[in-house]
Amino acid sequence: MTSKKYFLLPLLAVAALSACSGMSEQGKSTAVGAGIGAVGGAVLTGGSAVGTVGGAVVGGVVGHEVAK
Repeated sequence: MTSKKYFLLPLLAVAALSACSGMSEQGKSTAVGAGIGAVGGAVLTGGSAVGTVGGAVVGGVVGHEVAK
């Protein structure tokens, strides 16, 4: 099981990073904002699903507006 994990984690990381290669700057900024907002919302609400989703929405909107 551990050998599979050490193989899959770098593979997933490369796939996730390459997914952003064709995105516009505004799209990248929105995605980064949503990710940071989701983490912040989860931390501030103790892992609540509503807090995580709310943070992602707010972060995405802020990221979208910053990139304009």
